[in-house]
Amino acid sequence: MLPRSRTLPARIYHGEVEERHDVRHYFQVDVQPKHQKETEAIINLQTNYSKCFDDDGHLRRTGTFWTTTSHIITAVIGSGVLSLAWAIGQLGWVAGPTVMILFAFVVLYTSNLLSQCYRTGDPVNGPRNYTYMEAVKGILGGKKVKVCGLIQYLNLFGVAIGYTIAASVSMLAIKRSNCFHRNHRRDPCHMSSNGYMIAFGVTEILFSQIPGFDQVWWLSIVAAIMSFTYSTVGLVLGIAKVAGNKSFKGSLTGISIGTVTHIGTVTSTQKIWRSLQALGAIAFAYSFSIILIEIQDTIKSPPAEHKTMKKASMLSIGVTTIFYLLCGCIGYAAFGNDAPGNLLTGFGFFDPYWLLDIANAAIVIHLVGAYQVYCQPLFAFVEKWSAKKWSKSNFVTAEHDIPIPFVGVYQLNFFRVIWRTIFVILTTIIAMLLPFFNDVVGLLGALGFWPLTVYFPIEMYIKQKKIGRWTNQWIGLEMLSAACLFVSIAAAVGSIAGVVLDLKTYKPFKTIY
Repeated sequence: MLPRSRTLPARIYHGEVEERHDVRHYFQVDVQPKHQKETEAIINLQTNYSKCFDDDGHLRRTGTFWTTTSHIITAVIGSGVLSLAWAIGQLGWVAGPTVMILFAFVVLYTSNLLSQCYRTGDPVNGPRNYTYMEAVKGILGGKKVKVCGLIQYLNLFGVAIGYTIAASVSMLAIKRSNCFHRNHRRDPCHMSSNGYMIAFGVTEILFSQIPGFDQVWWLSIVAAIMSFTYSTVGLVLGIAKVAGNKSFKGSLTGISIGTVTHIGTVTSTQKIWRSLQALGAIAFAYSFSIILIEIQDTIKSPPAEHKTMKKASMLSIGVTTIFYLLCGCIGYAAFGNDAPGNLLTGFGFFDPYWLLDIANAAIVIHLVGAYQVYCQPLFAFVEKWSAKKWSKSNFVTAEHDIPIPFVGVYQLNFFRVIWRTIFVILTTIIAMLLPFFNDVVGLLGALGFWPLTVYFPIEMYIKQKKIGRWTNQWIGLEMLSAACLFVSIAAAVGSIAGVVLDLKTYKPFKTIY
């Protein structure tokens, strides 16, 4: 009997078939005497091939409704949830929840439009687009491809920086809470976040060596569980604080002019900037469209990929919106005008310190996974481009099989190891230079919301469905895009104003909490 390896189909790297000489040799030497047996052997080989590979020649995708949902929840429920109480605090009881619900509907609607652009032409049988940028290239083409790529990958780079900042703040909070508990509040426990950013960076260097998006599914599931863990803790503590206050804090219009904060008294101008920055914070909390196509490329079919993605998006965004409203509203009800930029820091560091430690640890674990979910598309883009640019370089293209006990065989690529390590180091250094969590979150949300979440999905859908200009549907879609553009510009202005204000009292690498 032949070894099983001889009956396996060809392997494919970067879309190119690696010819299996052992299979060819077998059919040449061990020739069957009858034509019928030869035909049966070829049919069996083709059947095995179709079982292992999809219609595009790539290894068969295995993603399901639940793995897709976990990817989306990991991407959506990020550190942004912690700033929502502050965001509602700037907008008030009326505008805050209303804006959040509107953002949820817009993101759900445009993500469904975008999911139908995973395949060009026909959403069921059309050629696949493996990345957001490829979808834009296949459907819109022209200069829009470069613009989309620049915005998308800069945004992913910025998210990596923002998550590094957020993770360090949570690690620092654990250390400080234990310090307060140990010293019974006699020590202010001031500390620098630099060491914790470095520790997070080292962890990400290790996890960044996971070769592809489809191999981080388990990390997404863990991260999604952690998301619900710290959101639930924040919600429970908020409810307890509201019960202790025996009343809801806050106002219909948000923080009042003349309120004294840690950066001074709120003026009428600052009220405007803070309200606009809150829009950016909410937009950031819903930003997952930039990796939607990459997530969809992990889904198996049938049913059609866009159908699974639509169901997963509806469940994920529905669940996260409920969590967002609860955390944001309860947090604002508990703290009112004093609502902190990071909800968990508002409960102090002493009681109940162990519960806050659990929540902050869950944030760190979640951000380890979220960092990978967001960065894998950027990693794949750079490595694919490099493989085309230096196709004859073994350093860039060669993969070396490294057996790992109890795990399997790891395919080591030297270029991947070095470039991903440099990337993580760079994001860590920038995070140490600009540790402004709220302002970075708001700016990232503002810059990425309109172009990636609204404009490109709408334009691709119009082109894909051949929707005529000046028809009712065309006018409605363009009006939605124009409204979201205005919101993004306003949020960006507010966030930039916040960064400028922070820089007045900032010293590089010397941020102390």
